[in-house]
Parts: sequence; C-alpha cells; structure tokens
Amino acid sequence: MHAATRLLRAWSRRRGLRRLRDPHYAFLFDPPPQQEWVALDCETTGLDLRRDEIVAVAAVRIVGSRILSSQRLQCLVRPRGEPGQSARVHRLRGRDLESGLPLREALDCLLRFVGSRPLVGYYLEFDVGMIERELRPWLGIGLPQQRIEVSALYHDHKLRQLPAWARQGQVPVDLRLQAMMRDLDLPLRDAHDPFNDAEMAAMAFLKLRALQGAQRAD
Repeated sequence: MHAATRLLRAWSRRRGLRRLRDPHYAFLFDPPPQQEWVALDCETTGLDLRRDEIVAVAAVRIVGSRILSSQRLQCLVRPRGEPGQSARVHRLRGRDLESGLPLREALDCLLRFVGSRPLVGYYLEFDVGMIERELRPWLGIGLPQQRIEVSALYHDHKLRQLPAWARQGQVPVDLRLQAMMRDLDLPLRDAHDPFNDAEMAAMAFLKLRALQGAQRAD
C-alpha cells in the first residue's frame, strides 16, 4: 500500500471515530481481516431512497476463494408501513413481516456480522444508501467499509477482452445480473431473495477475481 493511501485511510479512520456517536461500534474502523469480504443484499419496498423501507437483509462471508454459506445473516425487517406493490417482487407481505426485527436491531446484527470487512454487492450503492439513511441519524456515520461493485468489475472484465483501440469508445455491456451470471458460467439462483442475490454477487466476485488474476499472469 502506498504511503499516501495509508495516510488517507488513517485520517479517514480518525475522522470517522470522532463522528461515531456510540463507541460500541468502534470495531467498524478496525483493520479488516486479510482476504475476507461480506456480500450484502437488501430487499426494499421500492427504489425511492427517501421514502421506501428495508424489509429484508442478507449477507454471507467470503474467505479467500470460498463462500462460507454456513456463515450467513438473514433477517426480516418489520417496516413502519405496508410493503405495498413491491410484495409482488420480493413476495414478502405485511403479515410475513410482522415477526421481523425493528430496523435498528436488524442493522445492529448486520454491522456486527460485517465488522470492518469490505462489502461486495450487485448495485451495492442503493443498498448502502438505504442502510445509511438510518445509520447517519443513529450513529453519526455512514458505512466506513470498502465497497466492491461486481457490475463494475464485470464491466472492466469485458473491456479488457477488447483490443486496445476499441476500449476508448462507448462499448455497451449487458450488466443485468442474469446476463452476467450466464456469461460467467455461474449458477442462477431465484432472484429477489436477498440471500440468493448476496450469494450470486459473491460467486461473481470470486470468478471475476480469478479471471483478473489469470489475465495478469498471461
């Protein structure tokens, strides 16, 4: 790691710890374990970051080249309102969520499961945005972990397959999850289930890392 990167991370850690309202969560700023990540996915009542709610959270740990499916987090979240039309997508109705956890309790479980490990996901920015909407008023911070977007890794992978002269133009890449999984010869899981989506993101991440390593070795 370059000295400038180390200094930036140290400054960011000190800044985050100063803003943290509850010292019980200082572990989020610990050095991450080597070669460990957490794939994350949320199901929500819609795609409006300001109004919609999280109804389910799932995460799975990745260690080295393995997905530790036995080390998973899955929880339903009791929304403040009704799931509405989104129930047609994720198939979670109001009565299904009655036994769910309050959002902060679910996020406490998630934070303790993730720790300081980098986050992996498919269109992760939206899930992180939904989580941080609750996190910032509560703890005074956003999620400090490194974030790895598998659709961006896949896009870069497809561009590396092109000749150098073709990489300068606008090359369309199909970034749909199903298309990406098929192209990477990975198994498809039933979509809109948060654990399935997290596991598919984890599989794509590991496959793309392996492909990137192979290309560097050539």
